[in-house]
Amino acid sequence: MAKISINIKSGTLEKEDLVVGIDLGTTNSIVAFVNPDTGKPEVLGKAGELLVPSVVHITHDGFPMVGNIARQALITHPESTIFSVKRLLGRSYKDVEAHAPYYTYRILDEADEKLVRIEVNGKYFTPIELSAEILSELKRRAESITGKTVNRAVVTVPAYFNDSQRQATRDAGKMAGLEVLRIVNEPTAASLAYGLGLNSSEAKTIVVYDLGGGTFDVSVLRIEDGVFEVLSTQGDTYLGGDDFDREIVNHWLKCLPEKLHLEAFKSLRLLAEEAKRQVCGGLLFEEMYTHSDEQFKLGLDYGSFETITLHLMDKTMHSLQMALKDAKLTPDEIDEVVVVGGSTRMPFVKQRLASLFGHIKVNDTLNPDEVVALGAAVEADVLAGNRSDILLLDVTPLSLGIETLGGLMDVLIPRNTKIPCKYVKSYTTSVDGQVNMGINVYQGERELTAENRKLGELLLSGIPAMPAGLPKIEVAFLINADGILTVEAKELRSGVQQHIEIKPQYGLSDADVERMLLDSLSNAKEDVAKRMQVEARTEAEQMIYTVTRFLEKNAVLLSDVEIKTTLELCNALKSTLTQLDKDTILKGIDTLNEYTRPFAERLMNKAVSSALAGTHIDKI
Repeated sequence: MAKISINIKSGTLEKEDLVVGIDLGTTNSIVAFVNPDTGKPEVLGKAGELLVPSVVHITHDGFPMVGNIARQALITHPESTIFSVKRLLGRSYKDVEAHAPYYTYRILDEADEKLVRIEVNGKYFTPIELSAEILSELKRRAESITGKTVNRAVVTVPAYFNDSQRQATRDAGKMAGLEVLRIVNEPTAASLAYGLGLNSSEAKTIVVYDLGGGTFDVSVLRIEDGVFEVLSTQGDTYLGGDDFDREIVNHWLKCLPEKLHLEAFKSLRLLAEEAKRQVCGGLLFEEMYTHSDEQFKLGLDYGSFETITLHLMDKTMHSLQMALKDAKLTPDEIDEVVVVGGSTRMPFVKQRLASLFGHIKVNDTLNPDEVVALGAAVEADVLAGNRSDILLLDVTPLSLGIETLGGLMDVLIPRNTKIPCKYVKSYTTSVDGQVNMGINVYQGERELTAENRKLGELLLSGIPAMPAGLPKIEVAFLINADGILTVEAKELRSGVQQHIEIKPQYGLSDADVERMLLDSLSNAKEDVAKRMQVEARTEAEQMIYTVTRFLEKNAVLLSDVEIKTTLELCNALKSTLTQLDKDTILKGIDTLNEYTRPFAERLMNKAVSSALAGTHIDKI
């Protein structure tokens, strides 16, 4: 029997709530749900209109139009039609500056590092607001088709999205009137859609190769007893079908007069996408694409396409090899390879994967455009409480830590750590009477924070004034299932505490991500040497500070010669701090330490004598 709900105050029918999965894509977006009658995930939309182009056109009166109708304006009104907005999420102008000429709309070049803004017809928009319009359209579509209200959703992101980009995605959902139950990595969602791991007796290690319109990532997962454990992830949030299109455009521009370049660029982008689809769709890959109009005549065949985009394909394969290395696996140890994203339709993608994983067939049985949304719908069904046989364990792609004395990176959560997770570490003050402690949070793989990316900062104030080293400050890093970081700091003796959800105003550029990982390997020896120098220098500075304070308070315990010699040793140690030789610094520390050690014993004896003064001890 069908159920209905009635609002007894208004006398109106209440629509049943529907939890959906959303793939917010660079080129296209899609919404799906699990059909309660079949228990299977389905994409929502009319036949031939399942995909919603991730394009927003702003009319002259400021009204946003989304989807196919907006896509038509890419040629007629390119300056007020925003595409590939996903690439701008969580980024500053500095992050996207190199790619700015590719966009036909105006991205504001602002001096600060706040989130990038877009100007259209004198009005200003953030990528979060524009993404919210796309999500709102998907929400409306789902409600129209099902007749149910949609207030909750699982939204997917590339595995390599950083903290800022994940937070921006969640904020866009909130602006669209959606409670985002979970941010799920796209490769994990894809494996859910394929039903991998749903058989409790099955254990598999799989590779998910996800090449979409604007992003690429590859993940290695271990699935056993319904638990999805991500072993490693690699990728590039600025590599996708758009970039393959751009190479075609660049190829064509070389054949055109320079005076036509700016005007031609705007219209060539869509023609390039059309050409790519045509030459990659021919059974023998020999079909020739041609286009001619009053301005220019263009042509492209598959061989030329493969040649001019080979370097992009090589980048994806390099990431794949790195992911396998991080997971400590060889291609022969992989049980299944799944391809995701519309760009995997390019023939040389499956050819290269088949060459690497010769022992297994690449699994492409599901529509690559739909597979992520279908998997998100499965996870939405789990979070709605309809099933409990699945558990997702993703990983954080880059190390997280705080800055310590000397600008060192103290890692609390190493890269590829399973999330959700919590790590706690204890610290103390370095100066007597210190009542405030600034905690700077960084993301990256280098030994020095100057080489990493700052995510945010937290000020712990109100620490009771105590001698250096006495306060015990506990710093906790918590990463939730969405991959979003919260930092807590607490002084344990007094109970003073602060916490912050890290919401950085800018994201990591792709060059930064790649540089962080590669530099951490190529500069490992140099970084360790620098770290040892900084640690030695910091230890020396602390030693000088402690000894100087001792002299100020306890000079009566020392002779004039001892005071003079101690000051000379302190000055000698201070002079070594400008040197790069850690051994010289450590030698100075040892010399000063050995000479002053008896002073501590003298102070202890005085304290004991003072405590026992007037106390009678009976003879035994």
